[in-house]
Amino acid sequence: MTNSPQAVIAIHGGAGTITRASLTADAEARYHAALRDVLAAGQRVLADGGSALDAVTEAVRLLEDCPLFNAGRGAVYTAAGTHELDASVMDGRTLAAGAVCCVKRVRNPVLAARAVLEHGEHVLFAAEGAEAFAAAHGVALVDPAYFDTDARHEQWQLARDEQRALLDHDGASLAAQRGDASAPATPATEPAATRLPHEPIDPNRKFGTVGAVALDLHGHVAAATSTGGITNKRPGRVGDSPLIGAGCYADDATCAVSATGSGEMFIRMVAAYDVAAQIAWRGVSLEAAAHDVVMNRLPRIDGRGGLIAVDARGNVALPFNTEGMYRGIARIGEAPVTSIYR
Repeated sequence: MTNSPQAVIAIHGGAGTITRASLTADAEARYHAALRDVLAAGQRVLADGGSALDAVTEAVRLLEDCPLFNAGRGAVYTAAGTHELDASVMDGRTLAAGAVCCVKRVRNPVLAARAVLEHGEHVLFAAEGAEAFAAAHGVALVDPAYFDTDARHEQWQLARDEQRALLDHDGASLAAQRGDASAPATPATEPAATRLPHEPIDPNRKFGTVGAVALDLHGHVAAATSTGGITNKRPGRVGDSPLIGAGCYADDATCAVSATGSGEMFIRMVAAYDVAAQIAWRGVSLEAAAHDVVMNRLPRIDGRGGLIAVDARGNVALPFNTEGMYRGIARIGEAPVTSIYR
């Protein structure tokens, strides 16, 4: 007889308002397939006895490589026409954490964050310092053009036309939704991997952070979060994703959390840590703590989005206060389950 916990991984790819009207079955299937592939990869790490930290790192790395989501290759543009990427990881076993922000040349920011966790005397590195640290520890750097995609560039142009900053994936289908036939179309010659279908979640009301939480066979939890930020954001803006306690947190004694939403509000509420704190100090369940943060506390300051969380007993919570959230869960020995809508 064994008392080993049932290992599990959960992921998210952003939350927002649903737009089923313009969605084709094929487009929706692409999102489900991407989520399933990522879950399966994390599930394999756990099944092979890997750590929760390894599982969440691999899951977020794959989400960063998928242009459907606003992280890594699918990152949105700043007001300066550049990309600034943020990521964080935290190990619930040791409370070790690592994060990077405002990096422009790191192919996989989550790997840079992992390097900070393992080798850095600090927790958070920024910009050129983060890139130099990553390179010194074998993390791949790329030309900034690697992150360019026509779909995200079109979003940026539309955001500039609107003269506003749009949250994460904002603008991908703005022209279609407002019937603007003169808006630039994605070139038919562009590789399919860099074109976006109509998104199940409204790109104009979308929070595009990605993240993962996991519990391994040894009873340890971990979390990782990554994002490209906000379309047309001011250069240097940093949201909650790389901030431990706001967009990412993990502690074996309570839970692991990765958040997605209006970053400034999650920072002000210290949302990820609040879930853990309620478990520790109020004695409530993971589900109750996560629900309170997302459905009660964040809305007080107009905070929109959601989070995923897992505790050391294998309980999982995936609350969100928007109409939809890209999400999925996979336990060892079970088929991954993915969802978009409520």
